[in-house]
Amino acid sequence: MNGYDEKRQLDDDAFGAKGGSIVSAFDAFPKSKPQYVTRTTAGGKWTVFVTLISFILFWSEASRWWRGSESHTFAVEKGVSHSLDINLDIVVKMKCQDIHINVQDAAGDRILAASKLHRDPTVWQHWVDNKGIHKLGRDAHGKVVTGEEYLQGHDEGFGEEHVHDIVALGRRRAKWARTPRLWGATPDSCRVFGSLELNKVQGDFHITAKGHGYMEFGQHLDHSAFNFSHIISELSYGPFLPSLVNPLDQTVNIASANFHKFQYFISVVPTVYSSSGKSIVTNQYAVTEQSQEVTERIIPGIFVKYDIEPILLNIVEERDSFLVFLIKVVNVISGALVAGHWGYRISDWCQEVWGKRRRRAGGPSEGMLGGKGGQERDE
Repeated sequence: MNGYDEKRQLDDDAFGAKGGSIVSAFDAFPKSKPQYVTRTTAGGKWTVFVTLISFILFWSEASRWWRGSESHTFAVEKGVSHSLDINLDIVVKMKCQDIHINVQDAAGDRILAASKLHRDPTVWQHWVDNKGIHKLGRDAHGKVVTGEEYLQGHDEGFGEEHVHDIVALGRRRAKWARTPRLWGATPDSCRVFGSLELNKVQGDFHITAKGHGYMEFGQHLDHSAFNFSHIISELSYGPFLPSLVNPLDQTVNIASANFHKFQYFISVVPTVYSSSGKSIVTNQYAVTEQSQEVTERIIPGIFVKYDIEPILLNIVEERDSFLVFLIKVVNVISGALVAGHWGYRISDWCQEVWGKRRRRAGGPSEGMLGGKGGQERDE
């Protein structure tokens, strides 16, 4: 009619549903043909933006899932413990035959540690030049360690690593490092290292000079030979786990006089790390130091006073299952897509409203109806 060929112009396939199964009638995701879809520059920009946000959210969720979550709980230590190992690796700037090593605990037992530890003559310069040597409370450059820089990416230490890293490092084979060879140099220091089994009670581990601290017949070291400068490479309690860094590891203290007394006060806390069904039992400790010059009436030396806390710290790392991780990722990305869709719709609507206002501000439009063209036709 009126020269319009409906069969030639209309396409039934563009409006009617294609043949298919009955299930297709419940399709909640209707599709449009490509010729009815318009691609715009604004839509492309929003697509890139939403894709970038989705990738960032996915990476954040994946990183959080990989790290897992740590829970710290305290409990009274169960069972009855009788012994505790102490692992020591220290260099004292005195000859091995001039120092005396002993342990005395609250039970009244006196342990001659020198007979159970290894003592190797060495040269002081072989140790002080090693990278990482620091004074207690300071880093390798002498800067005071406050702990504030941990979030800024400084090296992680004991109690600061992820639990799965600690468990993995703790399962490695423990082995003491070898003493550097002298290569003809005259030894001026003594390296004392090894493990001791002690009573699990408060005690005092100390290194003094021969003939000082304990009455020994016929032995008295000259005072001019005193030099209790020392480097602590390892001081830990429990199983020997050299991969874990403790507060006193790699610490150097220099004696300013022959009669100098170093004191370390340590509070030991039994600790259990658990991750992925694996666990290690070890001990953490906090330490404070007091060092000063003393008179000849006071015994000089290195004194480590330790006390065992009656609590147990459990640090457990938990991680969601992979299915829960996938559900969280789908939720996060779906939220980003929905938010992006609504953002595009709102921006498109605002652009359309702003365009109409600009056209209205430009004056009435002239056309065939109600315009000059109509007036000319009436005349």
